[in-house]
Amino acid sequence: MGNIILFALLAAVFYYIFKSYNRYTEAYSQEAFKNFTVSYESLKNSELGLFVALVAKVAKADGHVDALEAQLVGAMFDDISAVFPEPAKTKEILKQIFNEEKERSDNIQQIAHALSQALKRNTVQQEQFMGFLIQLAFADGEVTQSEEDVLATIAEALAFDPNKYHAIFDRFEQMMKNVQPKATLEDAYKVLGVSKDDDMNTIKKAYRKLVRQYHPDIIKSQNKGEEYLKEATAKTQEINQAYEMIKKARG
Repeated sequence: MGNIILFALLAAVFYYIFKSYNRYTEAYSQEAFKNFTVSYESLKNSELGLFVALVAKVAKADGHVDALEAQLVGAMFDDISAVFPEPAKTKEILKQIFNEEKERSDNIQQIAHALSQALKRNTVQQEQFMGFLIQLAFADGEVTQSEEDVLATIAEALAFDPNKYHAIFDRFEQMMKNVQPKATLEDAYKVLGVSKDDDMNTIKKAYRKLVRQYHPDIIKSQNKGEEYLKEATAKTQEINQAYEMIKKARG
C-alpha cells in the first residue's frame, strides 16, 4: 500500500513539473494566442507588449537607436507578431508602442512593475526578458552609463535577483571583449558572404539578411537559454563589425 501511495505522489509531482515546463515553452506560441483579440490596448498590456515597451527604453537610453539596434528590433517585431492572430496588424501596433515608448523615460518603473505582475514572479521568463534587454544594450559593442542605469531600473522594478543580474551582465561584458574585429577587409567580406566587387546596396542587403538570420529570437529561445543568447549576440556583433569595417573603408 505504501509503495502505491509513493508512486501516486511521484506521478503527481512529475505531472506538475511536466505541465509547468509546457506552460513555459508554450507561453508564446500561436496556440497560446489563438483567441487573443488584437488591439492597441490588448497588446500594450500583454506580457510581450510590455516587453516591447522596455526594449524601446533600452534602445533609446543613449539618445538614439542605432542601425544594428533597429535591425534587431525589426526582427523582434517579426518574431513576436508571428504568434498572434493578424500578424501584420500586430506588427504595426508593436511598432506604434515602441515609437511611443522610446520617447518617454518617466514610466520605466511603472512598465517594468506591470510586466513583473503579468509574469507572476516567473523567474525563468524574467531571466529571459532581462537577458534580451542586456543583449540589446551590448548590441553596439559597449554599454553606456545611461543604458546601464535603465537596465538597473528595470531589474529593480522586476524584483530581479541582483546577483543574477550582475552575473548575466558580467558574462555578456566578458563575451564582448572576446569578439575580435576582423583583421582585414577580406575577412570582413567573407563574414558577410559578399565580394569586394559588390556595391554597397548588395552588401547592405546581405548584412540585413544575416542580422535577421542570427539575431536572438525571443520566441524560439523559450526552451534554450543564456548560451543561445550569448552565441547569437557574438555572431550578430561579428556581422556588424564586418559591415562597419567595409563601410568605413569605402568612405
